[in-house]
Amino acid sequence: MSWNTVTLEVSDDVARLTVDRPDALNAMNTETLDEIAEAIAAAESEAARVLILTGAGDDAFIAGADIDYMKEFSTPEALAYAERGQGIVRDLIEFPGVTIAAINGYAFGGGCEFALACDLRVASERAVIGQTEIDLGIIPGWGGTQLLQRLVPDETARRLIFFGDRLDASDAYERGLVGDVVAHDDLYDHVDEMAAELASKPRHALHAAKEALNAYHETGGEGGLTVERRAWSGLFGTPDQREGMAAFVEKRDPEFE
Repeated sequence: MSWNTVTLEVSDDVARLTVDRPDALNAMNTETLDEIAEAIAAAESEAARVLILTGAGDDAFIAGADIDYMKEFSTPEALAYAERGQGIVRDLIEFPGVTIAAINGYAFGGGCEFALACDLRVASERAVIGQTEIDLGIIPGWGGTQLLQRLVPDETARRLIFFGDRLDASDAYERGLVGDVVAHDDLYDHVDEMAAELASKPRHALHAAKEALNAYHETGGEGGLTVERRAWSGLFGTPDQREGMAAFVEKRDPEFE
């Protein structure tokens, strides 16, 4: 499946969504945002268990929003654009499967925010990541002020936003923004292996685990524990739970639906 600025490939329960504007470093305008939202919805309709988000070419993951497009925004136009970007962040957070950002290059501003909204992040050694909006006279508007604090201490989040630092892959790893750093040429093989393993896991348990993990940030610790209890207990009696536990007891590999 393809649009003007986005492609989506789905195979073996894994969807790969690629922002395809390499000449613009995959920067996003309203067309691209609309197409990303449509592609995420298409991946969900295809029942993908894993969604990989990446950018075309070797230079950029998503270099951010299209600044030339934004520069003359009025306040109402800027508000509508923020709502649109935050809608995609919400789509990624609520996607009923595991989302992985394969960060193959620059991930600034909105691109960084989309990566932060994914469940897991893998960076090429060439990746450069940052909430760089401060030097444009603005702040993160697509969730960065909230998403950073899911991953790093408050002080670190404030420094990244106040200074607008651009972190190379090793610094991003040390600060907890990404989970893996790999050689540039190995990025997609590494992410594909992760995705294949995740796609083999029981669908309902993966979804329940994601909901429970997200609930901690949405409702606080006690509310998250309540969601976790309900999600955990609700999995008992499902075919995958029965098969998984039976296989463990019988010392064999499970065969999930």
